[in-house]
Amino acid sequence: MALQIIDRRLAGKNKSVGNRERFVRRYKQQIAEAVRRAVAQRDIRHIEQAENITIPRKDIREPLFRHGQGGVSDTVHPGNSEHVRGDRIARPQGGAGGAGGQASDSGQGEDDFTFTLTKEEFMELFFEDLALPRLLRTHIGSTPQYKTRRAGYRQDGTPHNLALLRTMSGALGRRIALTKAPQRELQALQEQLDALLAQDGSGASEDVAALQQRISVLRSRIAKVAFLDPIDLRFRNRARLPQPSSQAVMFCVMDVSGSMDQARKDLAKRFFILLYLFLTRHYEKIDIVFIRHHTQASEVSEDAFFHSQESGGTVVSSALVLLEQIMRARYPVGDWNIYVAQASDGDNFGDDNVQCRTLLAGKILPLVRYFAYLQVAQEEQGLWQEYSQLARLFSHFAMRKVSGPGEIYPVFRDLFKKEGVSV
Repeated sequence: MALQIIDRRLAGKNKSVGNRERFVRRYKQQIAEAVRRAVAQRDIRHIEQAENITIPRKDIREPLFRHGQGGVSDTVHPGNSEHVRGDRIARPQGGAGGAGGQASDSGQGEDDFTFTLTKEEFMELFFEDLALPRLLRTHIGSTPQYKTRRAGYRQDGTPHNLALLRTMSGALGRRIALTKAPQRELQALQEQLDALLAQDGSGASEDVAALQQRISVLRSRIAKVAFLDPIDLRFRNRARLPQPSSQAVMFCVMDVSGSMDQARKDLAKRFFILLYLFLTRHYEKIDIVFIRHHTQASEVSEDAFFHSQESGGTVVSSALVLLEQIMRARYPVGDWNIYVAQASDGDNFGDDNVQCRTLLAGKILPLVRYFAYLQVAQEEQGLWQEYSQLARLFSHFAMRKVSGPGEIYPVFRDLFKKEGVSV
């Protein structure tokens, strides 16, 4: 009978899922580098799209083995008046083939290899080796997660849960318990029968017949003990136990004051879009709180956070005060892993910088798992200087600066890389 293999995987026509996965794994480094280049050039509205990836052909060239000529041979090239044996010939300028020449009708070449990463493949490589730092499992929520664990044995169950060793052990113990006394009695009767037969060689006495009758009854009783009885069956029991869930909340705090021009707002939005995509793809149970501020802070929706045109002066402490109020009212530190990401250009009302440092050091940083501050400007103004003092005191407070779109992705990976993973 011929063997037929039917591939029911969801793949398009003339596509091999297995070969594609192997290719992505094999050239992961080149693909990841291409992904990084693509992110720096994309508009923030198109970050979560598929991407055409080009890999130089030299990076995917396979090694080939050929038979060499072998031996030692001397070749004389007529007309050589410049070189003798042992001279080193310099490499031609502009590549192995020398400088480019006129177009011709001979020869052939090979283009670089280009293929399309799907949206899922792109995002998987995009957020590889990233995680929320210092995440703890702290709380059994209203919709707990369950994990199945071994919980002893039971006498009924499905066949695939049958504990064979425990069943056979129980059967052996039952047989021993039911036959031990009859076996001892049988052994004693057999010894008596042997002694009588030794005294009376004929074996026709009434005592001999009685002993033989009792021995026969005992052997019949022992033989009726079943090798395996339904009462011996033992099945592995599994219980579903509620597990602590990793409840987390991320506060996204963005400066939208007048000093944040369109270019700086674009950098901040790029950062928060990456953060939003990362959180929603990697964590099922996570709350995201959006806070915008100028002289006043307000909690806003996702749409307003990224698209509102509101602007004004700058009082950063207003956002920190609102953050602390929401945190204490809705997210008890004993039940939630609290994270904060703040983006600003560092420009703040002069007397407010010290107030920001005081709020963070006294009320916010002792309660959060991680605080990431991104400055979308290179100038180290008063807010950066005050925050620098906090970075030396709190290990879970991180500060970074960016000045262009190409720096957002590397900085984002640096801020949220998994512990023990170098970027």
